[in-house]
Amino acid sequence: MNLPEIANQLYELPQKLCLVYAFNATGKTRLSVAFKNLTKTKNEGKHAGVYYNAFSEDLFTWDNDEEHDNESVKLGIVFSSLNQFHSLLMDTEILEEKLSLYHPRYKYNLNLYEDGDREKGIHSVVFYIDEETQKPIKISRGEERIFIWCFFLALFETEAWTEEQDAHFFIDDPVSSMDEHNIFITAESITKLIDDTYPKKKIILTTHHIGLFSILADRLTKGQKSNKYSNNTAIYLLERNSDNELKLNGQNGAFLFHLHLLKTLDEATKTQLFSYHFVLLRQLLENISSFLGKGGIGYSLSQIGLKDDPNVIGDRINSLSHKDSYKTQSNKMSDSEEELFKEVLSQIILIYKFKF
Repeated sequence: MNLPEIANQLYELPQKLCLVYAFNATGKTRLSVAFKNLTKTKNEGKHAGVYYNAFSEDLFTWDNDEEHDNESVKLGIVFSSLNQFHSLLMDTEILEEKLSLYHPRYKYNLNLYEDGDREKGIHSVVFYIDEETQKPIKISRGEERIFIWCFFLALFETEAWTEEQDAHFFIDDPVSSMDEHNIFITAESITKLIDDTYPKKKIILTTHHIGLFSILADRLTKGQKSNKYSNNTAIYLLERNSDNELKLNGQNGAFLFHLHLLKTLDEATKTQLFSYHFVLLRQLLENISSFLGKGGIGYSLSQIGLKDDPNVIGDRINSLSHKDSYKTQSNKMSDSEEELFKEVLSQIILIYKFKF
């Protein structure tokens, strides 16, 4: 299948929520463009939804003010069809609310065009640290990516789209250059977006990040609110077949991408372990139990030969996987947590003899 055909397949889906996992360079961003073009064609050439992808980032460009030694450096916003909705961010604290979860080190000012016409939208953003001088600074690439994501997330959650561009949200890789420990926060943001807009809007999310994908898939199909979402959720793997043709392969959730999870977790043990990795470990244990015809993580833990009581370890993993554990700025694992994590993971690999 080509990308327009896959876009049409997503368009025809009866489900309101769709998660698509794909490796980088598979064509996720081009798929979002194909979907946009398809839906515009079906909507008399007008935008039917709102998109976050690599092209969204291109709307934000730095004016480094080299002529004056960066004295007035600012992040400019290229004029687009979205500008007409920018004023809603000027009138609310929703952007600040979204950013606060990521604990930014900076403050910011949203600047209108020189004539002050609010209908033209926001012209640029100035970042600063010192409240008194408000001397402009240039934030890092990672901080910039988070700011742009929150900017769009804030737009998504305003009432801007009532009866206009409100058919769907298409989100492509919101975490591709974020720090690892921000993945859970981003999953929280997307979960809230789903809660606030379901079932009115169709939400399609594509990502290469197995952590984000697994957390969201778990919440929508097995979490506390799965009764609300599971029957209206479609989960796919976008991949190329032996003829290099793209195909959407549906996933039923059983043993969901266990090798990807294993590889992600094994690599993390060699670099840096964060608290959110327990969420992925729990997901892996649940998938193994499901594959073996059992429920929950207790069965998997009882089979892998742990030193301590599997029930006690299960309770600890569940506690460490609780969402409140991820809302702190510093969430690296403690030494004891690392020891527990590595013991469980190594026993999984040993007992089930996974190759990855």
